[in-house]
Amino acid sequence: MQHAGGMSVLGDFNSARYRYHDVTTTFFQRDGGYYVNSDGPDGRMQDFEIKFTFGVYPMQQYLVEMPGGRMQALGVAWDSRPRAEGGQKWFHLYPKEKVDHNDELHWTKLSQNWNYMCAECHSTNLKKNYDLASNRFSTTWSEINVSCEACHGPASRHVEWANRIPGAESIAQKGLAVLLDARKSVTWNFSPAANTATRSETSPPGKEIEMCARCHSRRSTLTEDYRHGRPLMDTHLPALLTEYLYYPDGQVNEEDYEYGSFIQSKMFHKGVTCSDCHDPHTQKLRAPGNETCLQCHRAETFASAEHHHHPMESKGAVCAGCHMPTTNFMVIHARHDHSIRIPRPDLSVRLGTPNACTQCHADKEAAWADAQIKDWYGPAWAPGWHFGETLHEAIQGMPQAGPDLAAVTLSPQVPDIARATAASLLANYLEPTTGVVLPKLLANPSPMVRHSALAIVEQLPAERRWVLAGTLLSDSVRAVRIEAGRVLAAAQQGAPTPALEFALESAVGDYVSAQLESAEHPQSHVNLGLLYQDMGNPDKAERAYLQAIALDPAYVAAHVNLADLYRVLNKDAKAEETLVKARTAIGENAAVEHALGLLYVRTRQMPNALASLALAARLLPDNARYVYVYAVALNSNGDASRAIEILEAVNVTHPYDRDVLIALVSFHKSAGNMQAAMEFAGKLANIDPRYGSEDQILQQSPLP
Repeated sequence: MQHAGGMSVLGDFNSARYRYHDVTTTFFQRDGGYYVNSDGPDGRMQDFEIKFTFGVYPMQQYLVEMPGGRMQALGVAWDSRPRAEGGQKWFHLYPKEKVDHNDELHWTKLSQNWNYMCAECHSTNLKKNYDLASNRFSTTWSEINVSCEACHGPASRHVEWANRIPGAESIAQKGLAVLLDARKSVTWNFSPAANTATRSETSPPGKEIEMCARCHSRRSTLTEDYRHGRPLMDTHLPALLTEYLYYPDGQVNEEDYEYGSFIQSKMFHKGVTCSDCHDPHTQKLRAPGNETCLQCHRAETFASAEHHHHPMESKGAVCAGCHMPTTNFMVIHARHDHSIRIPRPDLSVRLGTPNACTQCHADKEAAWADAQIKDWYGPAWAPGWHFGETLHEAIQGMPQAGPDLAAVTLSPQVPDIARATAASLLANYLEPTTGVVLPKLLANPSPMVRHSALAIVEQLPAERRWVLAGTLLSDSVRAVRIEAGRVLAAAQQGAPTPALEFALESAVGDYVSAQLESAEHPQSHVNLGLLYQDMGNPDKAERAYLQAIALDPAYVAAHVNLADLYRVLNKDAKAEETLVKARTAIGENAAVEHALGLLYVRTRQMPNALASLALAARLLPDNARYVYVYAVALNSNGDASRAIEILEAVNVTHPYDRDVLIALVSFHKSAGNMQAAMEFAGKLANIDPRYGSEDQILQQSPLP
């Protein structure tokens, strides 16, 4: 990040123009400053002054100061690569979409706000200083860029130590908040028979990686009170291997900033740190090209055609090409996947995940790559089971996922982030195996696993929650404490001891503070509304939802949750008013129409109900729940044939959806089509034996 000026601005501001759909953005200079003429928050073309540049290579963005202390990143950026590489031109960050001033991705919206999205990791000692009452930022920093203190902590005592101020020679840790000495006196040594080196120091080098992860992870911030040397989850909550961010096998799908990938890797579990490969001060690799990898991997074994089966000077001979394939984010920025994995085209065949082989050989299928690898390595190629297979089962809703997820959560061979992801998904599979593993997960050494296990606790009755999770209210890691507080808040009347009641109050208070850390985002207030609703305080819940709507009138979750609160309070008229206003503010939206449809069903307005439910299903046809509810409404309204037609179609795309199968059994049975009813009863029995045999399902099937 730099102040915009002649030395820092790389883009063409000589009246250059860039057209994106129906908006032409012009970049120009005036009175020694740099300006852009583009569509503003109301869609009108205006002149905006560029205050800061953001980034250098391979691209540069530009920050505009807007009212309320907001710095906004333009949606048009400069490709700073050489012209020979396709650079030296303007481009839009969302070229395949039409992003106008109403879109949440527009450069004037919160998703492109520097204070909220970018600032913490790109400046030193950043204080966001957002005031909810005035809806203003007064953001400050000590250094505009990432400086020494960003990683090493406050340095005044270090300066005393370095200058040999009398008495300073006794200052601990050279006066630094934390010593990043993970590599001090450490060597990587080859035993005679080994192809890979072993770390001489066996203690885990965690503090360096935890410090880097503060910015190099996909995460949310729990508090600005960052203390160097403390665990990451004391101040931040890293994302799991969720469906949107990662493929089931843990390969990166959206930007993850390295940490979530790296902690999956064998390198991490062998003790490799970030600085083993990267020099944090020069920002370069420790050695050029493959030499970085060959620090720990024998060259004669791995830097050979017998290993990689490609010509020695080709792209296929580059270690990172196969083991750290890149994905372009922000259109042109190629980022390496830091899970540093062996290519698994066999998983691509079964799970639809990408692989490095067909990323290069784009004209080939995964089955070709799988066969090629088997041919190269023969019987020695036996990669075996991968945790991604179980996560895929759970995402698809397969019946065997429950026991398989339980097994993954307890497997020491599985990375903690995958175990934590499995634990969070296990919340959808409450069965005997879940009860066996849950106490072990809540006592797991990994705070990531303990945090995720609380999702399972949330599904249990209040008294069981206290027995299992009460002690986590005093967990040593903030993220775990506040999640325990949130989960136990609904059971607050059942606190078995005054000490636990006090601990709950403290944890809930910290949870509220964590949400207000991002008070500028409406989701924080929706989260608070849900908390207050759980705690039996509808007035505070209502205020929280209304605050979210005030921040962003188009924020869907705020309207839907507020309407649901009114439903609970038997205020259907207010619920309808809320959702109709949402429809006006947002336009056609599946979640809003689905909620309206359910409300109209409750209030016996069936024509309106069918219209809204049909629209929800049409807007989001891949949402099996929306389609199912619409079909049930059709059947209740006497149109069983149309309901069956819709459900049979969704059964093809969601074959493991139990509700859809139960409805098909029931609807066909009611229509007198016993053969079809038996067919779907058989499918249900096959995917989930707990429902009994085909005959039992057929006899017991009630109408949904």
